[in-house]
Formats: sequence, structure tokens, C-alpha cells
Amino acid sequence: MHITGTHFNYYQVCKRKLWLFANSINMEHSSDLVFEGRLIHESSYPQRSEKFEEIEIDGIKIDFYDTRQKVIHEIKKSNKIEKAHEWQLKYYIYVFECHGINGVRGVLEYPTLKKTRTVELNDSDRLEIKKIQQDIQQLANNDTCPPLKKGGMCKNCSYYDFCYTYEEYEP
Repeated sequence: MHITGTHFNYYQVCKRKLWLFANSINMEHSSDLVFEGRLIHESSYPQRSEKFEEIEIDGIKIDFYDTRQKVIHEIKKSNKIEKAHEWQLKYYIYVFECHGINGVRGVLEYPTLKKTRTVELNDSDRLEIKKIQQDIQQLANNDTCPPLKKGGMCKNCSYYDFCYTYEEYEP
């Protein structure tokens, strides 16, 4: 399995969501919230397409990359799961480093909140990324889906209907 930024994001949010995604059970295509996020991405910075590139490297898709300043821009709708966004962006920086592109930093952008945050990668983060990669691989290779654990983000999740149709949750 090739690990993407989405895997890193879901790892921080919900192990069940991660397992479902890693095992090709995708619900994002039917989510209004995912569609809204895509619209924000496409409409918030229309001038960027002239200056920056949306690139794909090693299976990860970067919203915008400023090659001159070496800045990865990641656009998000809300900062409710900012820790997950931060680790997704740190993983992107790590992948760039693995391809010999050093000195890269990231910027999380929340256009609807008019908020930005710089993200950098340190040695401790690099070690944690290697650990998370192993955890993601191990979780994805499990034969069974992790049990449902009710959380604060569940109602806004694209997998909500999947998780709450028939199953009981673990407190």
C-alpha cells in the first residue's frame, strides 16, 4: 500500500475511517461536506493557478506548491481537526525531503476563517512519521475493521451512514 496524506490525516482523526479508506471503501464521493471543501479549494485563491502548481509526488497530491519559496500550501475548510491537518502537511514535507527537496515548509490555510499557520518539520517529527507509517500499514493490513468509537467528529464524517447503520459503538 502506498501511504498518502489522507492516510496520515485519517490516522489522527479515526482509526476506523483510516481502515475503511485504506481498504478502498470510499464514501467521500457522496459527502456534501467534502464537496463544500472542494469548492472552497477551487474558489478561494483563483489567482494561484497562475503562480503556483498543484502537483502530485509519490502518490500525494499537493494543493499548491511555490517552487521559489519552497512552500507547500494546504487549504482546509475548517480548523476543527487542525492536528490532523498539521500531520498531513508534515508528511508532505517529509515526502519532498525523501525526494531530495530540502528546506520546504508548509502553510495551512483556512480561507473561510481568514487564518493561516506555518508548519515545519523537525527531527522528532521525522521519527514520529516513520512510526505512524508503520502503524498505518499494520492497521490497513488487519483483516477486520476497528470497532466503532463514537466521537465528536462523527456527525460530520463522510462515513457516518456506514458506521451508524447497524453497529453498536464501544464507549
